[in-house]
Amino acid sequence: MKRSATVALTALAPVSWGSTYAVATELLPPDRPLFTGVMRALPAGLLLTALARTLPKGRWWWKSAVLGILNIGAFFPLLFLSAYRLPGGVAAVLGAAGPLFVVGLAALVLGERASLRTVLAAVVGAFGVSMVVLTAEARLDAVGVIAGVISSASMGAGTVMTKRWGRPEGVGPLAMTGWQLTAGGLFIIPVAALVEGAPPALDGKAFLGYGYMMLISTGIAYWLWFRGIGALSATSVTLLGPLSPLTAAVIGWAALGQALSPVQLVGMAIAFGATVAGQLAAARKPQSFSSAEKNDQNISMDLTDEAVRR
Repeated sequence: MKRSATVALTALAPVSWGSTYAVATELLPPDRPLFTGVMRALPAGLLLTALARTLPKGRWWWKSAVLGILNIGAFFPLLFLSAYRLPGGVAAVLGAAGPLFVVGLAALVLGERASLRTVLAAVVGAFGVSMVVLTAEARLDAVGVIAGVISSASMGAGTVMTKRWGRPEGVGPLAMTGWQLTAGGLFIIPVAALVEGAPPALDGKAFLGYGYMMLISTGIAYWLWFRGIGALSATSVTLLGPLSPLTAAVIGWAALGQALSPVQLVGMAIAFGATVAGQLAAARKPQSFSSAEKNDQNISMDLTDEAVRR
């Protein structure tokens, strides 16, 4: 598959994540972010693992647990804590700074030396997002800021380590995604029980919202995201992150009647332009693949032929 097609498919992950705000506010019970995290991650992880019909072996049990905690189990609660303690715009800007963590970690762990153009794309992208989401009434809260920074660092570390460890020989991204989502969901359960108590009663709208989040914005989205990490550089993948708050702003305007000011429109153009520029810069660098990733080039996008026969 051409690089441009891989980038486009991977970009669908942050785009779908941008829809979660509208789904949560319109369909889900309020003040239950950790329960929502469990409902997003665990059912999707179990479903993908069942479809892949592959369980971790040997050291991949603890590796999957570590990746699941970094990408899901720690990331979700910290992200929700940041969102509750900070205005939405401030939390979104902290999330948009995530690519800077990945640029630094990828250089240290993977030897991916980012060009000046790539670093500028990450900085300008975060600046564009700030123009879209920040308001004059935004206030800072120390706990919220720390949680937001750590959540971005957790996701960044998860992205880099997912690239660093690759996948077991013959195992595709479907199984890897299922393992991580399951581990992450299991990690959140005791935290949700301690903080939020018993699960809330669910109505038809809530089932619809959780079903969408589980299948679309988590199961499929994270499969595309981890698949992209295997085929692209970690820096290239994370530079797609600003598409999430941009999508949220567009959905808020189109579906929820939220107005967009001229400053926000300029910010959207800047952030999107930085995202495109970052991909063009990354495309100029040669790609190296682990043995597992080379093997995966001969595997279909979803399940291997052998798995299908079974």
